[in-house]
Amino acid sequence: MNPAVTVGIVSSGAEELAPGVAVSFVNVLIYFAAQMVGAFIGAVLCWAAYKDHFNEEADPAAKLGIFSTGPEIRNYTSNMITEIIGTFVLVFVILSFANTPSGLGPLAVAFLVVGIGASLGGPTGYAINPARDLGPRLAHAVLPIKGKGGNDWAYSWVPVAGPLVGGVLAGLAAAAAF
Repeated sequence: MNPAVTVGIVSSGAEELAPGVAVSFVNVLIYFAAQMVGAFIGAVLCWAAYKDHFNEEADPAAKLGIFSTGPEIRNYTSNMITEIIGTFVLVFVILSFANTPSGLGPLAVAFLVVGIGASLGGPTGYAINPARDLGPRLAHAVLPIKGKGGNDWAYSWVPVAGPLVGGVLAGLAAAAAF
């Protein structure tokens, strides 16, 4: 569900993205496409479920904030660093859990995401997942949302590039550590 995890797996030197799914250029593209389509569809379903609420809300920024992340203070360098750190921690831990026999991995990752949000969510809204931001931002752009305002494309590269860099760095670190 997260392109940053996908690039982390690839960067770690793993031979499979998942059991029985070889790491290949085509499979990575299929994963990326599926992750983006899933995020887009999820955003459309959210809009459909809360359409009346979107119609009542007057603030365009509040509407965009449902679909995408945004910085508390816009500083592209600081925002990138925050996304890289948060995503590095997420992907490194996920890759580390791949080597443990415990079935608690998904629960631990859920708690980790909450921890990342509590510690690093303030500066950027912590995308830590390019699909989580870009798919819904694209949905926001095309959906007929009453009074929606702009899509903040000037910032949109940060929650994509930062997590991808963090994912690659985590994959490289995991390869060195294990």
